[in-house]
Amino acid sequence: MPSFLESLYYGQLNPVEKAVPNDPQYRQLSRQISESMDAWKKRLSDNDFHELEELLDLYRQVQGLEMAASFTDGFRLGATMIIEVYSE
Repeated sequence: MPSFLESLYYGQLNPVEKAVPNDPQYRQLSRQISESMDAWKKRLSDNDFHELEELLDLYRQVQGLEMAASFTDGFRLGATMIIEVYSE
């Protein structure tokens, strides 16, 4: 079995693929979002709905950047704690 660092180097470790929360509310909220999108699709013209989808895509891109920054900051915090523990 490859080491953690080898897995990371060869691209076998991808934390974003496992970013689905275990919280029971996640599936419920996802379903609500899907139902709401279906309702908006029925109410809006094709062009207006397309613009809404583009806006939501931009929001998802921003959210992805925020998640990446949060992951990086959390990793640094954890590494800093380990360094402090071992340096004492």
